[in-house]
Amino acid sequence: MSARTPTPVDVAIVGGGMVGASLALALAGTALRVVLIEAVPLDAASQPSFDDRTTALGNGSRRIFEALGVWRHMSAQAGPVREIRVSDAGRFGAARLSAAEQGLEALGFVVSNRHIGAALWQALAQRPQILVRNPARVLEVRLESEAARLAVRRASLGAESTAVAADTEQFVARVVVAADGAQSLVRAAAGIAAMVEDYRQVAVVVHVATDRAASGVAYERFTPAGPLAVLPLADGRYTVVWTLTPERAAQVLALESSAFIAELQRSFGWRIGRIRQAGACASYPLSLSRAESMPGQRAVLVGNAAQALHPVAGQGFNLGLRDAALLAEMLAAAPDPGAPAVLEDFERRRAADRRGMVGFTDGLVKLFASERPGVALLRSLGLTLFDLAPGAKDGLARLSWGFGGDTPRLMRGLPVT
Repeated sequence: MSARTPTPVDVAIVGGGMVGASLALALAGTALRVVLIEAVPLDAASQPSFDDRTTALGNGSRRIFEALGVWRHMSAQAGPVREIRVSDAGRFGAARLSAAEQGLEALGFVVSNRHIGAALWQALAQRPQILVRNPARVLEVRLESEAARLAVRRASLGAESTAVAADTEQFVARVVVAADGAQSLVRAAAGIAAMVEDYRQVAVVVHVATDRAASGVAYERFTPAGPLAVLPLADGRYTVVWTLTPERAAQVLALESSAFIAELQRSFGWRIGRIRQAGACASYPLSLSRAESMPGQRAVLVGNAAQALHPVAGQGFNLGLRDAALLAEMLAAAPDPGAPAVLEDFERRRAADRRGMVGFTDGLVKLFASERPGVALLRSLGLTLFDLAPGAKDGLARLSWGFGGDTPRLMRGLPVT
């Protein structure tokens, strides 16, 4: 390793995906010295944070992106969700949630991860006060009582985006933020355990075109294999998140295009018309990952490093973005951003939202997967009663604002400081 003098920073963010990049951008207007470290080149096909999947952004998240100045670069590519229709396959229960009835322009927006990532990183490129290391890999994290020490190997790229040279540099930070996903290296260095529950489900993700262009209606259909979500895109297509058992997913992914379309049509029905075309499929296993705590010694977790949720309600990123928004204002206001009292207070202030959202999504998955006698009937009755209850609809419409606790300044349209 290089013997050069370590570079001092206040905050080292490990992971430049959507949550990590949002946190860096939120801190760009503060007096803090920040380094953002991301291992995978942003334009690489293997970049997991900015792939062809989509994210359902709630109105709370839209407000944060507006405050960060990046929503205007996303909005043209954002498919508004003006209505959500929920059904239980083979049962009578159904419910509908309308933006107009809630006095809203939209209940949320469906945006490609690539567009979100591009908007965030283009904004970061205009903030030279943020040190960026990409592609660069964290080799070692040492957490001490007064500082976090990181060894980072920075790769230089040739014309074909292959590493042609590497250099190792040291950083000493007052706090290191783990935004490096469910398999977080920083979380492991901090000795924070994570509870992982395998749902024994695989999400098959694909964009489809139908003979009727998407018109702002999203569907969540619960089937015996798992939820099947169909969300409207800005270009008139839909994105499908089809939850299946691992065995069934392997069968479906092996089908040629026309057979795949026929199977999807059979499973979902004709609510969006005839499916004419399906793009390339992606798939990923589903589990619930939840860290036992968010802070460690000179370290704190956000996003999937803290909790990775089932996509059933599309709330995982929204929850992680609220982590980042509140953390930014707390770090900016603290004399020592890595002090135990600051990080413990962050965990306390995020606890209600985190606990509520984890419980909500996990409960939905298990409720609609249950085949116990009487449960299916109760589900149908519950959906019907929900459809008749304005108060319940009001609560669901505000889901992306969180389950309680402090509302971050960015979510209120205010600057971090």
